[in-house]
Amino acid sequence: MYSRLQNLAYSALSEKELKQEPSNFWEEPWKASLWKPCADRKESEKSGQPDKSNGYIMVSANGGLNQQRVAICNAVALASLLNATLVLPRFLYSNVWKDPSQFGDIYQEEYFVNVMKDEVNLVKDLPSHLKSLDIEAIGSLITDADIVKEAKPIDYLTKVLPLLLQNGVVHLLGFGNRLGFDPLPSRLQKLRCKCNFHALKFVPKIQEAGSLLIRRIRKYDTAQRMLDKQLVGEFLPGSPSKKHDSERGPSKYLALHLRFEVDMIAYSLCDFGGGEKEKRELQAYRESHFPLLIERLKHSKPISSSELRNLGRCPLTPEEAALVLAGLGFKRGTYIYLASSRIYGGESRMHSFTSLYPNLVTKETLLTPSELAPFRNFSSQLAALDFIACATADVFAMTDSGSQLSSLVSGFRTYYGGGHAPTLRPNKKRLAAILSENSTIGWNSFEDRARKMIEEGQSVLIRGFGRSIYRQPRCPECMCKTQ
Repeated sequence: MYSRLQNLAYSALSEKELKQEPSNFWEEPWKASLWKPCADRKESEKSGQPDKSNGYIMVSANGGLNQQRVAICNAVALASLLNATLVLPRFLYSNVWKDPSQFGDIYQEEYFVNVMKDEVNLVKDLPSHLKSLDIEAIGSLITDADIVKEAKPIDYLTKVLPLLLQNGVVHLLGFGNRLGFDPLPSRLQKLRCKCNFHALKFVPKIQEAGSLLIRRIRKYDTAQRMLDKQLVGEFLPGSPSKKHDSERGPSKYLALHLRFEVDMIAYSLCDFGGGEKEKRELQAYRESHFPLLIERLKHSKPISSSELRNLGRCPLTPEEAALVLAGLGFKRGTYIYLASSRIYGGESRMHSFTSLYPNLVTKETLLTPSELAPFRNFSSQLAALDFIACATADVFAMTDSGSQLSSLVSGFRTYYGGGHAPTLRPNKKRLAAILSENSTIGWNSFEDRARKMIEEGQSVLIRGFGRSIYRQPRCPECMCKTQ
């Protein structure tokens, strides 16, 4: 779609190789190191747990790894709000994710309970006298249809607490984004942060494989950072394995979360330059997977693909992502870790990207088949490997700021990165305006506008009202600002 710009980018990157000019985007543009992690700090006045629990809260979380992670920490805050005992959350099986993993398959249960035990009552199972209850029959089953998205504390105090007091137990089914960020008492925000950034540790199997990913893309003498320690624990990158002894990677790498899976692009209704064949494929996918969308489209005014793109509602293509990285000055030799790898169109769609950036790796190319074998058919566990590789990267770039993975990874990097873990967020609406001039824009102008776009996205200093505390933890409830 942008062959002219691709050629300009190729020439510009070749010049940069000769001049040895580094990109400025390997570092954060301002001193974020004034903020330090402290969600696990001890309070002078210990709030502790209530003397008597109001009952038991069960949560069956839907979605994939990252949606479930948010649900766990929201459940911790909710249990505290209602003075309830939280049963260790369970994960619903999804026909999309097709992963039967439960809490203990992904996170260390004992560690989680131990970190949170002073503030929230946690148990692994319901007591025997409640197990035999028909939760739905007694009216204690609460679905996402019963609670609005981003619900406020008062919604739970008026709708859920009476049921809890009456029946001794409630079961929240789904629990997707069902607790808002503001207004919320400070102590509950802190619990969310403590849960997300301190209590949820991946199981050793995931930590070990995550460490292998890091080890095989970096030089082995790279300084171990707090991010590494928090995510891979005792499996910190150390001496190289024999198999990869001669394959020493670069000291720096960029991780890219390229949201270009078939479900996302089909739902977007955008045109991605693949002609009639692509249009037929995406329409067939919509009809099969998104019947409600198809029904809605029958009763709404059609919007053209160009209008959608100008509104910033089209996912970035691999070609567009490569152009942005080139505009930011990342060299052709940059090692890039691609999170997920179910790119619609496969290698042919990625060709425009790899022609500019050939050093592209994934967990499938970095790990051997036998090393990946324990994770086959467990999409959430595979997603955990992507989480580790993205969070510990020297630079993390996303193409969709609404993605839950991108949101959680960028928050983790803010919390533990010490001001040295830059995240790049393109503004899709602004980028569409820049690329609309692809037939005439000069490369210097493209570079300048792309850099300004990214720099503005990096300028958020503290969490704004209503913003996700998991994504923007720079706030008094999560982090402490040193003078």
